[in-house]
Amino acid sequence: MAGHSKWKQIKHYKAATDKKRNALFTKLIREIHTAAKQGGGDPDGNPRLRTAIDNAKAQSMPKENIERAVLKGTGELEGVDYVDVVYEAYGPGGVALMIQALTDNPTRTVAEVRAKLTRNNGNLGAVNSVAFMFDRKGQIVVPANGMDEDAAMEKALECGAEDFVKEDEAFVVTTAPGDLHAVRGALEKVGLKAEQTELAWIPKNTVRVEGTAADSLLKLIEALEELDDVQKVDANFDMDESEMSQA
Repeated sequence: MAGHSKWKQIKHYKAATDKKRNALFTKLIREIHTAAKQGGGDPDGNPRLRTAIDNAKAQSMPKENIERAVLKGTGELEGVDYVDVVYEAYGPGGVALMIQALTDNPTRTVAEVRAKLTRNNGNLGAVNSVAFMFDRKGQIVVPANGMDEDAAMEKALECGAEDFVKEDEAFVVTTAPGDLHAVRGALEKVGLKAEQTELAWIPKNTVRVEGTAADSLLKLIEALEELDDVQKVDANFDMDESEMSQA
């Protein structure tokens, strides 16, 4: 889930049950596989693969699982071909959704996504029906670990960050898409070690949701993210923490 707080997404994953963790591993493996297929198996020369492996390690994925996914991507082991797809949709309360998926069967995936939307008061949109409401950005999450916020912000901006905010126990650094990996490397050199790195759809403006709409929206996002093919859902909602906790 990705709305106004990326850090809550990470905490949500960390608190997942074993079943949900297995589902997360499946998504991470698909990303490693696809990155290796598209850009080769050397993470030093393939930024997408390096990011995918770093994110898998952050979730304690076993090394052998990572290596196997890379080998399948490069064709050294037999594997499935996945393609990147993005679906645009609206959810309860008029919230716009960008649904990113990796699939070996787009026809199946779009049917599953449409079914989840229909059952949870959402609807699938046409291409560019909501994409204009978002900017494509790189995001790097760095655990704060008691570090002074102003000092960390200064370092991040010197490293090429476009934006910097503190959310709960983390700093969230925003970059231009093409600068993501360079900024991450620079951050780590000055002591700001990333916990998660990704390209995300960042909303230009947010929609306030409350009450039943908030509850329905979170149920929809969870239902979408439970699909094996769906990698991530970005949305333009704003919601009180109390609403999120109750849901």
